[in-house]
Amino acid sequence: MDIRNKTIVVTGATGGIGRAVARELSDEGATLILVARNAQRLSGLVNELGGDRHVAVSADISDDAGRRDIVKACRSTGSDGISLIINAAGTNSFGWFEKQSADAVRDLLDVNLLSPILLTLDLLPLLQQQKSSRIINIGSTFGSIGYPGFSAYCASKFGLRGFTEALRRELADTGTRVSYIAPRATRTDLNSDTVIAMNDELGTAMDDPALVAEEVMRVIRGPANSDKYIGWPEKLFVRVNALFPGIVDNSLRKQLPTIRRFARSKT
Repeated sequence: MDIRNKTIVVTGATGGIGRAVARELSDEGATLILVARNAQRLSGLVNELGGDRHVAVSADISDDAGRRDIVKACRSTGSDGISLIINAAGTNSFGWFEKQSADAVRDLLDVNLLSPILLTLDLLPLLQQQKSSRIINIGSTFGSIGYPGFSAYCASKFGLRGFTEALRRELADTGTRVSYIAPRATRTDLNSDTVIAMNDELGTAMDDPALVAEEVMRVIRGPANSDKYIGWPEKLFVRVNALFPGIVDNSLRKQLPTIRRFARSKT
């Protein structure tokens, strides 16, 4: 997709991955509708990008009124429709599942799974005004590999991956294409100091958000329905887990004492 002069929605725009993606898109001439909850950080991002063509929408995607504000902003851009939505908003919670509160689990599933589904539903008519358009959902390696300490997070990303796959097939005879991008661990605010310390001890690589943004751009420029798994050997583990999950079970069992220690020490 040639994104010059295209209108693109980026949720979670002030987060690590969202901000890095926004920079790449702006540099290539896209008009951005930047969505995040914090108005001050959004304003700073627009100033950083230096583009009067960009629109900041301070909205909570997990709120019905917030999604209505996003749709209103998309309709008021003066274009015939938006060409791409990047669902990058998300949250994370590391800890032993039995210690999680029902509200925390509910909120995580709402932000990571239900909200991007509902926002996509709201924006699909605008996407389909174009001859060709795209939906890109930012998932995770943990959307294919269940990992101790991230049970609810894994459930949300497994669900987002399933939604992406089903919607892609549903829209196969239209001009709207749907892709899923799965970063491995990334150095963003979603990963606490505890998670970073655990990853360091386990030797788990963590990518810079700029690297993830580069991969997102490759997907945008590439085949319309392409998915992307980022990082080696994580992308290999995804395949092994799909075919021989017992191998991954045994590998993670060896890490379990370390994961448990960090998960239970989390404050």
